[in-house]
Amino acid sequence: MVTGAVSLQTGTRLRNPGIDVLRGLSILLVVLHHVALRIPLKQTALADFLPKRLLNALSYTGYEAVFVFFVISGFLITVHALQRWGSLANIDARAFYVRRAARILPCLLALVAILAVMHLAGVPNYVIDKPEQSLGGATLSALGLYLNWYEGRTGWLPGGWDVLWSLSIEEVFYLGFPLLCLLVRDLRLLVPLLAALALSLPLTRALLDGNEIWQEKAYLPGMAAIATGVLAALLAARAQPSRRIAQVVAIVGSVGLLAIWLAASCGVRSATARCWY
Repeated sequence: MVTGAVSLQTGTRLRNPGIDVLRGLSILLVVLHHVALRIPLKQTALADFLPKRLLNALSYTGYEAVFVFFVISGFLITVHALQRWGSLANIDARAFYVRRAARILPCLLALVAILAVMHLAGVPNYVIDKPEQSLGGATLSALGLYLNWYEGRTGWLPGGWDVLWSLSIEEVFYLGFPLLCLLVRDLRLLVPLLAALALSLPLTRALLDGNEIWQEKAYLPGMAAIATGVLAALLAARAQPSRRIAQVVAIVGSVGLLAIWLAASCGVRSATARCWY
């Protein structure tokens, strides 16, 4: 077991500090992104002592942070499945779906109901007013887990609805995940399938280049990130590195994440000291 990873002993769950740090940083970047859409950080007092490029990086990497959430989700779901059933081949699909529904549906139903009331009340920035969109269409797509597809076809919904695009991608993946595990019971077959999905991310991003909304809302890129988390959990269940090796991996991973963040926020060619000034 990787040092600091979640224990795979049945009924035992330990906090993983690395996961907590990643989740905390991702939450911060997503919150800053939504704040910056309305209050540009480079137009605040922060610009007096922080480079504007840094403020841009903090403001507009929320999408990449969501992908970190996708990876974390795939990792934790797989770890918990291994804890409960010992192997993915023994997964109880019905119990898996019940747990997902119990976790997601109450809050989802409450949010959709609140958003519908605010739309009907005419609250500014909550009214769905694009010609190809409607309250019924948004509601059905949110509950039917295809809101990302709905937005891809009709345009962005108001912010309160738009945040549900990632949930649609995540839950569609988990609708198929237990079935895939039961159909492909041999890890020697399952792992290559998941790896192919994970490695498809650069290709799908390239194919969607220039199409901003589909680049963000398409199913495959998000599912590729979740598959990466699943593979990481399977590796963590088998690997038993020493503490020193685990620390080296953590450092290399942190540097890699920082490099990706710089590339995403500044562009690969300008991810140097010049990027920050």
